[in-house]
Formats: sequence, C-alpha cells, structure tokens
Amino acid sequence: MEVTSPRTAEEFERYFALRWQVLRDPFQQPRGSERDDLDRPGSGTEHAVIFGDSGEAIAAGRIQLNSPEEAQIRYMAVAESRRGEGLGRLIVRRLEEIARQRGAKYAVLNARDEAVGFYRALGYIVVGVGPTIFGSVTHSRMQRLL
Repeated sequence: MEVTSPRTAEEFERYFALRWQVLRDPFQQPRGSERDDLDRPGSGTEHAVIFGDSGEAIAAGRIQLNSPEEAQIRYMAVAESRRGEGLGRLIVRRLEEIARQRGAKYAVLNARDEAVGFYRALGYIVVGVGPTIFGSVTHSRMQRLL
C-alpha cells in the first residue's frame, strides 16, 4: 500500500470523508466537524492517506508542528473494515518522517483509550492525560522521540 498526500479537491474530499466516518459520525457529530483551521492550504500541516483499490480513503492522518521541536499527529483514522492490516502504522511512520524532515525532535498525540496499545507498539509512551471530547471520549497524551 502506498502512503500519499491528497492532491486534488476530490482526493481531499475522500480523505475528509474517512476522517468524519471514523472520528465523528459514531458520536453524532456533523459533517465539517472532522476539520479545523489548520486543514486549510498554506497552514503548514501535512496530510497522509492510503487509498483503496476502488479509490476510497482507507487510512488517514495529519501532522502539524506545534513548535520547531514538537510535531503533533492528529486525526488518525483507519476504515473499520481495514483495521489490523498495518495501515495505521504506515500512516504514523510517514507522518513521523515528515516531522523529522521539518526538524522536529519528538512527536506527540492524544490517543483515545482504545488506541493506546497501538501507539505503545510504535514506541510512544503515555506522558499525561489528554482531552475528553464529546463529553465521554477520553484520551491519553503520548510522546515519542524522533
């Protein structure tokens, strides 16, 4: 599977559709809630996506620099039907590569409780309590040296 960056408006729509489907729809959040101000062109974020054989986005994530040393991985999503295939690992490793190229020394992320084990297997450690979203979805703040 190839990790790419969405380039066209159509590719971005498929990318955002996956983010909404995995990260927001299960919590009855509206379309558009899967995006933030840093998703606009020129914001300095980078997006990574894997498209399936029929062109649908099956794995996605974003990296942003919070400071020259700190990169943050956000909006990680893997289609439920494709979990366990290593797609999330491919996305994380690509985002880390981008962060290193930009000079970041470490990466942080807020992992939902059910994803902590996945990130631990990739070398991340829990460094604190993350946010609670939608009133009930708790996160752990995790970090890894790059």
